[in-house]
Amino acid sequence: MIPVILSGGAGTRLWPLSRQLFPKQFHALIGEKTLIQDTVLRIQSLEGTEKPVLLCNEDHRFMAAGQLDEVGLSATQIILEPVARGTAPAIAVAAELIKDQYGNETIIGIFPADHMIGDQAAFLTAVNQAISLAEAGHLVTFGVSPSSAHTGYGYLKVDLPLNAQSA
Repeated sequence: MIPVILSGGAGTRLWPLSRQLFPKQFHALIGEKTLIQDTVLRIQSLEGTEKPVLLCNEDHRFMAAGQLDEVGLSATQIILEPVARGTAPAIAVAAELIKDQYGNETIIGIFPADHMIGDQAAFLTAVNQAISLAEAGHLVTFGVSPSSAHTGYGYLKVDLPLNAQSA
């Protein structure tokens, strides 16, 4: 699996701590490491993964590379967003570039740089299960079960869980 770290957000919901030139992923909010550092260290624990591809905007490219360097890691490549267009276009660009470099059968994992994961062991188990499902041809997503639709976040409605038996 090739991990793709999304680090293009401005973190405006955490203002005034998080600002356009110093968004939340570059802050140590929950420990000694920043959120982006926690993310790269977390995915490094997965067996069989390549070095990550990092997506960020041009204003943050040196800060993002420096954050990885501080924990002794680096990205395979850094993809720069000239203009923020949201998560889906960023993922599409990364997927296309990875497909061109590694082929159609390559599994990619998308990891936002600003998430807190409290249980590392559960995270690793879930991602390893997701990799197995992806190898079987499934698209896998993680998320919180929504209580309602939200225009800022969206949601997926699932009719039948993948592990359920159909009648």
